[in-house]
Amino acid sequence: MHLVQLRDDYESFLESDTEIISIGPDGRETFRDFWERREIKFIGLPDPELQVLNQYGQEVKLLKMGRLPAMVLVDKAGMIRWTHYGNSMSDIPSTNEMLKIIKQITVH
Repeated sequence: MHLVQLRDDYESFLESDTEIISIGPDGRETFRDFWERREIKFIGLPDPELQVLNQYGQEVKLLKMGRLPAMVLVDKAGMIRWTHYGNSMSDIPSTNEMLKIIKQITVH
């Protein structure tokens, strides 16, 4: 699921009482330009010093052109409830997969 897909499906996540925060290694201006050009409504957190990305264990593979995708579901108490670390940029769960996981987590 790429940022544009998340943008397009953002309302579905909000309906599931889920907020999206995208964290990336780019600087503030690069992030702002990307967000504005693509009209992304959810939160984008620039992390050029990789402090947050490293805390969540996002991997770097030079042969795969940098940072690999990572998805982390954090509940309202701040507890990590689910993680997915992709092996490539195509290894990202779909919106439907994510919404099913969110539903499973919130049922308990």
